[in-house]
Amino acid sequence: ANSFAYLAEEGFYDELTFHRIVPEFVIQGGDPEGTGGGGPGYEVVEAPPKNLKYTLGTVAMAKTAEAPSGAAGSQFYVVSGPQGETLPAEYALVGHVTEGLDVVERIGELGGAEEKPTQPVVIEKMSIERG
Repeated sequence: ANSFAYLAEEGFYDELTFHRIVPEFVIQGGDPEGTGGGGPGYEVVEAPPKNLKYTLGTVAMAKTAEAPSGAAGSQFYVVSGPQGETLPAEYALVGHVTEGLDVVERIGELGGAEEKPTQPVVIEKMSIERG
């Protein structure tokens, strides 16, 4: 979570896109290449609680299947539908959407062929509110 907050505060996420949208599942962003293969040039590992459930609005770090549990770079996802609740507790928890869940759900409807968005979805500016 600290790495995610640091990247957000440094403007890393500003003007990046949601490059992967899977309806009823997740929206994924945070890749400076927009391909699903980019990152910040480093990785951290923060193992999530074993009983973690990824419910609607959960924000967690994306990782490859080969990476260890809790591995994270800059790519993140937001659970946008009920299928997200099927994810195993392997993804580092960042937080939860507290406002604007309707926006997450609308973005989640823009998934097309091969999990690509049907139109560009850009993060204009990301800010972090610490609670």
